[in-house]
Amino acid sequence: MGHLDGQAAVVTGTAQGIGRGIADLLESEGAIVHRVDKDAVDLRDSAAVDAFFAALGEVHILVNNAGGVQGQTHTPIDELADADWDAVLDANLRTAFNCTRAAARLMKAARYGRIVNISSGAGRSVSLTGIQAYTSAKAGQIGFTRQMAHELGQHGITVNCIAPGFVLSNPTTQAQWDSYGPDGQRALAERIATRRTGTPYDIARGVLFFAAPDAGWVSGQTISIDGGHSLF
Repeated sequence: MGHLDGQAAVVTGTAQGIGRGIADLLESEGAIVHRVDKDAVDLRDSAAVDAFFAALGEVHILVNNAGGVQGQTHTPIDELADADWDAVLDANLRTAFNCTRAAARLMKAARYGRIVNISSGAGRSVSLTGIQAYTSAKAGQIGFTRQMAHELGQHGITVNCIAPGFVLSNPTTQAQWDSYGPDGQRALAERIATRRTGTPYDIARGVLFFAAPDAGWVSGQTISIDGGHSLF
């Protein structure tokens, strides 16, 4: 038997990388996992999100993983377009808001729920890529986690957050890694206590801890899963 037998879980951003790893692990622990990527539901559209969750009927676990940099690279702040800023905020923060709002309706009725937001080390420090909106959105997710934990705890719902370090999980992070070259890669690894980059499974194990029924007195927390990078 798994830790999550029979529980309904929604994991967003499951097309690849961290989201896929989270969905796979929760499923292996017995959860019924509804995988959501941008081709299935436009998570920026509140009406579409509300309809999706209403059709499920029950949700015990929500993992807000959708986001990313939307194909952007660093642009100086004085040259940054409104549309580029909005695209990253919408992909990371609005999607988490829309999904949390819809899931909360079901979780409050059941008086049980586990919500886990996937932020980033950028939300606790700075973005290695220099994308201002990404850092801002990921910091916003951490604040949103605290506020939702405060609001929803009385309904039996915990809300926690993970701030991953550098995880080679998709073409974007692979391209970023490649751009550093051997010297830059070595320098980055030397700033990580464990001297290695992360894997989707590293992040998924943290989600499993927060999502488990016996983690009911853990809420409002943000844990950095980054190999010790945030020590330095």
